[in-house]
Amino acid sequence: MTISPTLPRPGRPPSITRARIADAGIAMGLPAMTFTGVAAVLGVSHVALYKHVAHLAALKLLVAEEIFARWELPAPGADELQNYLLRFSASLRALVKSHPGLAPYLLRRKATTPAMLARIDAHQAQVAHAYQLPKQRARWLLSTVAFHCVALADTVYAPAGEAWEDEDDQAIEAEFDLGMRALVIGVLAMPTQ
Repeated sequence: MTISPTLPRPGRPPSITRARIADAGIAMGLPAMTFTGVAAVLGVSHVALYKHVAHLAALKLLVAEEIFARWELPAPGADELQNYLLRFSASLRALVKSHPGLAPYLLRRKATTPAMLARIDAHQAQVAHAYQLPKQRARWLLSTVAFHCVALADTVYAPAGEAWEDEDDQAIEAEFDLGMRALVIGVLAMPTQ
């Protein structure tokens, strides 16, 4: 008797999927993530998790890639380029703020996956098309703004415990906005790269 391949397999459904691993890692946070911690959140043994992810660095990379894939990039073309770059930086800033430990995966080439690079390239092409720019110019504008925004956000929102409890968060946010506005105005004024 032949069993149809469309019939479900007997036994428990798989409990370890890429999406569930990513959800568990996101809930735990990149800096605090451990293999045993993610396995516990999934309700499986760490040995079972090792069958899906080779080591902690690969686990963190999987989670970082999924965070980036789930990020909703602002759509280009609805406003002028300067305003778009400010919206882009605000969205990127919120991404880094809500996911401590993500910055190195966004800034370091060796930590950026092919899927992440493909998404970045597609976004650069969209911006180039929307604003009638050469792709190289769009790439330079977006990468310059992104690099500075991510680095600044990573520094500003880094946990420091009690040391920053009395810090005026509104003043920091205002300075961040002003700094990004200055950067965007500056890069737009520079000659074509």
